[in-house]
Amino acid sequence: MTMHQTITMNGLDVKAAQETIEALKADSGLAKFQFRARNKWIDGGENRSTIHDFYGAGEEDTSRTEDFEFVNGEPPVLLGRNEGANPVEFLLHGLAGCVTTTLILHATMRGIVIRELSTELEGDIDLYGLLGLNPNVSPGYQEIRIRMHIEADCSDNEVEELLACAKAHSPVCNTVCRPVPVALERVRG
Repeated sequence: MTMHQTITMNGLDVKAAQETIEALKADSGLAKFQFRARNKWIDGGENRSTIHDFYGAGEEDTSRTEDFEFVNGEPPVLLGRNEGANPVEFLLHGLAGCVTTTLILHATMRGIVIRELSTELEGDIDLYGLLGLNPNVSPGYQEIRIRMHIEADCSDNEVEELLACAKAHSPVCNTVCRPVPVALERVRG
């Protein structure tokens, strides 16, 4: 009788990660995912998003038994009541999480142990864009700065390579860094 010993690195099952990569190489259709979110306005700046189902690895996922719910709000200076983080703060949260996860995945696949990792993000927005007060001002972030503090069992050069890899391969970072078509339509009924 042979027993499979789970070997983890950076909290990831190394064999499962390798098997996933080999399965994707063998069938590129397994790499196609569709994530979904639903949102309902409550009042003022408050609205709630629920996330539950998604399609991935060739089928609808059934691993989630409950919805994830996120409350979007605004601080009083932006006419809200601090019901929750605001959407642009959630974008920073999503960006931080995705860059972190991407870095951890690539470090693991390179055999690099990460001992400590923390991230600080700052993003600059000019409300003239949001409010339409100046057509030359973008309503979105003008700049986002990500500072990652990393302690790893590798050289400084390898850490720099991991940072570049995380920026290049993080789906959220890639989405933020390039124009992405967004279709916005009214649904009746």
